Amino acid sequence: MTPQNELRLLPWSGPDGKPCYLSTDDSGGYMSRLADNIEAVQLGTATDLLEHASKVLGDQDTGPDDLRLTLTELTGALRDVLRVATSRGHLLAVSEPHS
Repeated sequence: MTPQNELRLLPWSGPDGKPCYLSTDDSGGYMSRLADNIEAVQLGTATDLLEHASKVLGDQDTGPDDLRLTLTELTGALRDVLRVATSRGHLLAVSEPHS
């Protein structure tokens, strides 16, 4: 089992929106691979939504309902991307040699 400072923040929330963490020495284990795959999907979704949002914003005929829906989807994607960035940042900090 890994020490407390090496817990991996997982790309999903637990009950009541609380963060979930993984403690393992096996970066190629089932849960680690599952988290990697979900992160990849989340980043891909964010990329697609960004492209869609650019089109929506460029369309002068876009109504407020479409803007609200796009903003709602982007907010969720940004939340996911920030969780991935936080998780990967922690993983990098743990794996870097200390000076």
